[in-house]
Amino acid sequence: MMAFMIKAGIGKGRMEKMNLKGRDFLKLLDFTPEEITYLVDLAAELKDKKKKGIPMDTLRGKNVALIFEKTSTRTRCAFEVAAHDLGMGTTYLDPGSSQIGKKESIADTARVLAGMFEGIEYRGFGQEIVEELAKYSRVPVWNGLTNEFHPTQMLADLLTIREHFGHLEGIGLTYMGDARYNMGNSLMVTCAKMGMHFTACTTAKYFPDNALVEQCREIAAQTGGSITLTEDALEGTKGVDVVYTDVWVSMGEPDEIWTERIRELSPYQVNRKIMENAGENAVFMHCLPAFHDLKTKIGAEMGQRFGVTEMEVTDEVFESKRSLVFEEAENRMHTIKAVMAATL
Repeated sequence: MMAFMIKAGIGKGRMEKMNLKGRDFLKLLDFTPEEITYLVDLAAELKDKKKKGIPMDTLRGKNVALIFEKTSTRTRCAFEVAAHDLGMGTTYLDPGSSQIGKKESIADTARVLAGMFEGIEYRGFGQEIVEELAKYSRVPVWNGLTNEFHPTQMLADLLTIREHFGHLEGIGLTYMGDARYNMGNSLMVTCAKMGMHFTACTTAKYFPDNALVEQCREIAAQTGGSITLTEDALEGTKGVDVVYTDVWVSMGEPDEIWTERIRELSPYQVNRKIMENAGENAVFMHCLPAFHDLKTKIGAEMGQRFGVTEMEVTDEVFESKRSLVFEEAENRMHTIKAVMAATL
């Protein structure tokens, strides 16, 4: 069985091997820049092998449990396809198929599943849930998304950015919209860890938690990155490499929040003016799904209620050559495959 250990670039050209077997993957704050680079390198290697049709089913006989308390398209498909490519079986547990936190405690669930599976993925609510699963599980636990962090998305974003620009260090990334939750938090942490320059561009009400901002600034001081918070959309996007956004209302929030968010976040819509301000080499990224037209049930409903045809990003930008959203979506599978391969 081929060992999933490759050389990762560290610092100024230094190379060494990484061994992450048995590690949980809960948030990037838990990993060094070298370890993150290793996972991105491994994802690139696995992606290349898949494109060339080289079998990678080196984990035959293993099985993983996929707990989804929040629905998903990309995360579920990415985990299932990646596990299948590696030769593993999967069991999908939706909110109606699991007793986690209802009739069975999180600690008991972790111990039950760890006796049947080699790995456990969790996508749901508070970060404390996935952390408790990991505490009581004797097999690796992977965070597929919590309210606070989305680490598998971050690896896909890093791979996508590196594929496009050829490097990560020094890249300027601006996140526009509500930066208080998983995407704003995770992008800020990721940029700090990787020596990138992160800007949260939104009204001050939607800035990330100050304690996390300060923690990330301390990390960035060691890696050559930086953390900036600004309410000025043009100042925040001037000359950056990546303009990133997400939906204005997170999963699980009530519909009535839309009125407030559309009013307060419309100045931070990613449109032609913003992309031109960023520069001709800037790219657009979005973790999806995106409300860039009226072709979804929610999009059509919001259009009728508020008279808008586009929300966080215009259709022009979303469908432009600058948009990397579908490359980014594909890379979810390759990077999730790397996480499972490395930790199992």
